[in-house]
Amino acid sequence: MIFRINLHQLLLDFYPELQKLEDTRKYEGCKMIFIFDGLDESRIQLNFHIQEQKLRDVTQRSSLGVVITNLIQGNLLHSALIWITSRPAAANQIPAEHISQVTEVQGFIDPQKEEFFRKRIRDENQANRIISHMKTSRSLYIMCHIPIFCLISATVLQEVLLQDDSKEIPRTLTEMFTHFLIIQTKMKNQKYDEKSEMDRQELLQSNKDVILKLAKLAFSQLENGNLIFYEEDLRECGIDVTAASVQSGLCTEIIKQESVIQHKNIFCFVHLTIQEFLAAFWVFCSYVSGTIEEAAVDESLQSQNGHLDLFLRFLLGISIESNQKLLQGLLTQTESSSESLQKTSQYIKKRIKNRISTERAMNLHLCLLEMKDSSLHEEADAYLKSGEKLSPAHCSVLAHMILVSDNGLDEFILKKYKTDAEGRERLLMALGNCRKARLDDCTIIDESCKTIALTLQLPSSQLKELDLSRSLLQDSGLKHICVGLESPYCKLETLGLQRCELLDVSCSVLSSALRLNYSSLRHLDLSKNKLQDSGVKHLVTALEDPHSMTGTRGAVCGDGALLSGTSVAPWRIGISTDNLLITGPLPYLLGHHCLNSPTTL
Repeated sequence: MIFRINLHQLLLDFYPELQKLEDTRKYEGCKMIFIFDGLDESRIQLNFHIQEQKLRDVTQRSSLGVVITNLIQGNLLHSALIWITSRPAAANQIPAEHISQVTEVQGFIDPQKEEFFRKRIRDENQANRIISHMKTSRSLYIMCHIPIFCLISATVLQEVLLQDDSKEIPRTLTEMFTHFLIIQTKMKNQKYDEKSEMDRQELLQSNKDVILKLAKLAFSQLENGNLIFYEEDLRECGIDVTAASVQSGLCTEIIKQESVIQHKNIFCFVHLTIQEFLAAFWVFCSYVSGTIEEAAVDESLQSQNGHLDLFLRFLLGISIESNQKLLQGLLTQTESSSESLQKTSQYIKKRIKNRISTERAMNLHLCLLEMKDSSLHEEADAYLKSGEKLSPAHCSVLAHMILVSDNGLDEFILKKYKTDAEGRERLLMALGNCRKARLDDCTIIDESCKTIALTLQLPSSQLKELDLSRSLLQDSGLKHICVGLESPYCKLETLGLQRCELLDVSCSVLSSALRLNYSSLRHLDLSKNKLQDSGVKHLVTALEDPHSMTGTRGAVCGDGALLSGTSVAPWRIGISTDNLLITGPLPYLLGHHCLNSPTTL
């Protein structure tokens, strides 16, 4: 039986005081905002592609999904504001025509990571040791942009450092989450069990039943794409929702419980990463066959949004002997031989060499590091020294090496690397840890532009100069780049776009980025592009905007584009025989065809 409700009843569930509202037509005259938090976690069916029942009145009853869909479409309370939060993977469930603004909420930037550890850990010496350790393991430090991972890391490292055993300090993601599971189990025992002093193996053995049931729940729900679940889901995995093990101790550190519509209890893991770790552990325990890792690799490569990336890293991390020793008590014996690990490693390298997306290739490389296999690093170093052509797999490794290096690169020159188009595409992943990137004289396709745009949007990106001259960028490519330019996290100061086959339509897109008052862009070179008068007018209009980038100086040149009688303070506009030039307060000419001494019109 389908549960039916109307919008007014839905509001009463959350705000019982609305019972006093006798005339529901008054909603239309109110300023209202609806906040739907966690679209990616919701199990409510929203269907915008099938013409279902159109609702015009808040008292019309239908399924919950239809009611919410009509609210988002504007059929109900069309003047109401709707705010929806979601992880990126689920955001495309709502068609673009129903979205007026998109805001990306970023995680911790580097100073905030350090600030978190210092606030969390009162002992200054211990805080310094933990921050230093996290920075030496760059892949862990990058993960710290997730606030809860900072919390997990602080919890684990505080405990491990007390033991003063350097061999135990986690250096991989799997090790960190394994220690976290052990620590939470230990805390549960100390709080609720009389016999609290146990060694690690005995501790895990005594809690094996509940941990395996949680792991089964994690996998079954992840497999179905569910991040929230109900009491019946827990019961299917043998978990008694009324037992003390669920209401307190271990489970409350991993699962949180909330009440929603009709006071029905829902559960979810505190964070998706914990669910992914436990799900990987369940798969490892249940499906050991010698080929499950390879099957998991293939499955993850089918994902368009990378939703299985961390799950795969955890699964492969658990497969190595050192992590299985940490989990003795849950595992009766180590399951993976050195031969099977080597076979899995070779299979991953083979898949990296195939034509797969840059993101999936990078994750497979991280999987190798999770297995403590650094052979690709050594190969890449050897190829660089020999001057031989780099394979796409080696390019993935090089990109990762640049990304995790402490100081990054002052200048990244793409054309100096001997590789093919796919290899160059993978190298672009390294741009975030470079201060200057020269991509000139390289063919930059649309997919490459998307990668560059993503880099510009990263809070941790160091990129300040980008040269795309003679890259066959074209208008479609620049459109993607401008998405990055419009990010408040973009630090780009210099952008070179000489001879990129841009037309006047590009100026319209580019002018939107110039209008942003937080833009850091200071030098812009558009020389030797066919912008035409119409294109230049877009740029001039943007420069006239009082909110446009301040203190900018640069050159905007377009063959045959003539715009006379225009002056945009603090800009000056001049004309040469074949180029229009706009310079800032200080004459700074980037195009050699432009006037050396511009004339003010």
